[in-house]
Amino acid sequence: MGLRERKKAETRQAVHQAALRLTVEQGFDAVTVEAIADAANISRRTFSNYFAAKEDAVLYGEEQRIQDLVEHIRRRPPGERAWPALCAAAAELYREQEDSDREWAMRTRLARRHPALLARQLANQAILEQEIAVEVASREGLDDRALRPRVMATAFLAALRTAILVWLDERESRPLGETLQESLAEIGRDFTPA
Repeated sequence: MGLRERKKAETRQAVHQAALRLTVEQGFDAVTVEAIADAANISRRTFSNYFAAKEDAVLYGEEQRIQDLVEHIRRRPPGERAWPALCAAAAELYREQEDSDREWAMRTRLARRHPALLARQLANQAILEQEIAVEVASREGLDDRALRPRVMATAFLAALRTAILVWLDERESRPLGETLQESLAEIGRDFTPA
């Protein structure tokens, strides 16, 4: 990554961190784009160059995680069946980003309390579901519009969402990775080849 790209990535991350911090401190509805821009030490116009709305700024970390997950799935060995590839990709991503559990928890809690964030989060999930279905179809030798890849992608994401919610309900009493693996194993029984 060149200097210019690094600077852009740093600015985007700074805006995201400012948006997340202000939302936690003041509540999502009270935070304005102007306040986020001020906290990130940029202009309102510069904010618009990076994010279309404050929802995007708050959930940017989640969007990055989504992109990372898809990349991990794509990098799995070509002959690996779909469900084991999905589970292994999720485990790899978690190991790499284990230190971001608190931020993940924070974003999930915020989305549960604010309908605008939840709507944006669901839109992100729909995009991810489509991308995962394409990868599943490729591994299973199916058309990505076929039912099985779509059901598997949906089930995989449901297992991830459920694991996060259970982990939060348990007050983060055990590692998120453990909850993720348990949830994936539970739902994956019907997708694991005999």
